[in-house]
Amino acid sequence: MTAVATPRFVHVLERGDNLALPPLLLLHGTGGDEHDLLPLGRMVTPGATLISPRGQVLENGMPRFFHRLAEGVFDEADLRRRTDDLASFVQVVQAEQGLPAPIALGFSNGANIAASLLLHHPGLLRGAALLRAMMPYREPPAARLDGTPVLLLSGAADPIVPAANSAALAALLQGGGAAVTHQSLPVGHGLSQMDVGLLRQWLGSIQGMR
Repeated sequence: MTAVATPRFVHVLERGDNLALPPLLLLHGTGGDEHDLLPLGRMVTPGATLISPRGQVLENGMPRFFHRLAEGVFDEADLRRRTDDLASFVQVVQAEQGLPAPIALGFSNGANIAASLLLHHPGLLRGAALLRAMMPYREPPAARLDGTPVLLLSGAADPIVPAANSAALAALLQGGGAAVTHQSLPVGHGLSQMDVGLLRQWLGSIQGMR
């Protein structure tokens, strides 16, 4: 396992020993990096290949995947451009490594760009687990998601993501045809053991699907 530089992203590629499992695309939250979610990825899908890029934006020295204007207010033009960059990165890694479509596992800022990937690049992801995600666009694009499985885990006491916002994201994805599982947990913005258990259960339910 080594962190390497590509033309677009510093990232970790950790080859799994079970190539029958879809790879996980790990997308960290604000202040994380390419190593941040590796332990979670290994925990919820032992043996899977892990692809973990570092966000290219710095906010007060903290890596993010796209710029924001204020907390909860995104620079949507930048989000769209960086979503396209991330999609290109995923396609390059797939081609170079001979990998199938990954399942995104994103937390907070990483979950938001994963939601943007679903909307702007349907078919790129095998599925997506969105932990503490919020609606990425004020006027989101229509997307045909054709049964793409999506797990959305919200925190009932989350001070950053209002319950109505995460519910709107779930409705948007479901309206586009995604198979959405949305649960509100009795936690805040941080991750919990409940997230781990639900992630493991959800991933196990979809990894054998074709």
